[in-house]
Amino acid sequence: MLRMYLASAIVFALDQTTKWLVLNVFDLTSVGSIDVLPPLLNLRMAWNFGVNFGLLAHDSALVRWILIAVALVITAAVAFWMRSERDAMARVSAGLLIGGALGNVFDRVVYGAVADFLNMSCCGISNPYSFNVADVAIFVGAVGLILFTGRSAKSP
Repeated sequence: MLRMYLASAIVFALDQTTKWLVLNVFDLTSVGSIDVLPPLLNLRMAWNFGVNFGLLAHDSALVRWILIAVALVITAAVAFWMRSERDAMARVSAGLLIGGALGNVFDRVVYGAVADFLNMSCCGISNPYSFNVADVAIFVGAVGLILFTGRSAKSP
C-alpha cells in the first residue's frame, strides 16, 4: 500500500505545484495563453466546471459538490479495492488515479472549478481542449488498473 500512497502524494504535489505556477507565476488567468512548443505544447487557461471535455459544465454549487462527492467515493473505492491487490504496478496505478482525483477535488473545493492549462495539437489538427497533470495521472492510472489488476488470478 505504501507504493499507492507514495504515487498518490507525488501526483497530488506535482499537480498542485504546476497549477500554482500557472496561476500565480505565469498568471495564465490574465494572460490566457502561452505558446511553449507550438503546436505540440501550449498553455491555454480553462476553468472546467464539469467532467471530461466540459460535460455537465453547469456553474452551480450543486453540480460542483456532486462531482466532489463522486470523486471521493471513487477514490475511496479504489483504495479499498487495492487492499486485496498484490501487484505493485496495480498499486502504483491506483496511486496515480487517486492522486489525480484528489488534485482535481482540491481545485473544485478551493477554486470552484478545475484549473486546466495544458493544450496539445499535432499534424494540422487543432485541439480546443485543455487538461492538467491530474487528468494525465487519472488516465494513466485507469489504464494501468486495467492492465495490471487480476494478473495473479487463476483462470478456470
